[in-house]
Amino acid sequence: MQQAAFLARPLRPGPRHQLYVRAGWAWAEASVTAGGRLRLSRCSASLSVGAAGGGHGDEHAPLFSRQQAWDPYKILGVDHDASEEEIRSARNFLLKQYAGHEETEEAIEGAYEKIIMKSYSHRKKSKINLKSKIKKQVEESPSWFKAMLVFFEVPSAEIISRRLALFAFIAGWSIVTSAETGPTFQLALSIVSCIYFLNEKMKNLSRASATGFGVFVGGWIMGSLLAPMVPASAVPHTWSIELLSSLVAYVFLFLGCTFLK
Repeated sequence: MQQAAFLARPLRPGPRHQLYVRAGWAWAEASVTAGGRLRLSRCSASLSVGAAGGGHGDEHAPLFSRQQAWDPYKILGVDHDASEEEIRSARNFLLKQYAGHEETEEAIEGAYEKIIMKSYSHRKKSKINLKSKIKKQVEESPSWFKAMLVFFEVPSAEIISRRLALFAFIAGWSIVTSAETGPTFQLALSIVSCIYFLNEKMKNLSRASATGFGVFVGGWIMGSLLAPMVPASAVPHTWSIELLSSLVAYVFLFLGCTFLK
């Protein structure tokens, strides 16, 4: 048991005096009789979570029992396979619960930063390993495959997402209007878009136009071969073979204008 610390202050003259007795984290109001006996009259513990325990609270009390743990996952109370959202939620919950206790807040923030940095390092290492594996496979591939790779490139994720959104919109437009008109206008728009994107990279309109039309023809032929194989029950009755062929052509045009050099 911790040794009690006495802070005495006489409140009025006489044989009895009021004083405060502190033992550990608890404070007690006591009175000393004329005979020298100590009588406790009221006791209150300052163990509130989330704020300083009043004027007599112990600022260094270990309110958070897990803050000395070496495992940051244990400090936050999450599993090692927890998602980033779960880790962030646990951190925010603990910071709110133990607000005002500096040592506890530092332990929680430190554990969160360790987990995030570990996750970032793992993802970065995985990407490096993946790139190394791909590079190794390319180096070990046949010469004709290496020659084909010269004509392809991988743009940024932003470019891919923008072009995917454009061709997805054109495809959706064709589907919505399939019962009224054919996809002739949408096909023309997709071909023009493909040529425009190719010309941005090739800086040669003739070459871009030839490549764009070639991609469209390849996609239309493939769509014409695949469309009859689709069961009639798998698509709405308003979908024609022409529409199915157009959807395949949109895919080819998207891939061509995005990944061809």
